[in-house]
Amino acid sequence: MHVGSGAAEPLEPPPPDVILLGAEWQPRALIRAQLIEEGFDVVATETWPATRRRLRPGSKPRFVIVDLKGLPNPRAVLKDLCVLMVPSRVLVLSAVGTVPAADIESLGVRMLSRPISIKDVVRMVTEVIRSNDPLTRK
Repeated sequence: MHVGSGAAEPLEPPPPDVILLGAEWQPRALIRAQLIEEGFDVVATETWPATRRRLRPGSKPRFVIVDLKGLPNPRAVLKDLCVLMVPSRVLVLSAVGTVPAADIESLGVRMLSRPISIKDVVRMVTEVIRSNDPLTRK
């Protein structure tokens, strides 16, 4: 018989449906607000280290959105992200002067090129998450 301290261990909250990484606050806030409006649990971060901490084995989101505009070292972020997540569960919002579209597409991730609409982002997230794809988590 195990005798504990009587204090309950804190439970890990379930992972969010979506993690949104974006250095610029306005697009990040607008996309997050619309996804929440559609019923998704969304965590928005502005740095890769903050996002990476949330991509733990067994506790990963169903989808990750990465806005490359203003993001430091976007190539390294994409490389790391594709190791941690199933590429089909990643949406990259490309920006001129960051990573060429061909390089992004070669990773097997989903991509939208600027100019983008929030409606297009939400539609893509909704289609992937609500599909019967068995690759919900890596």
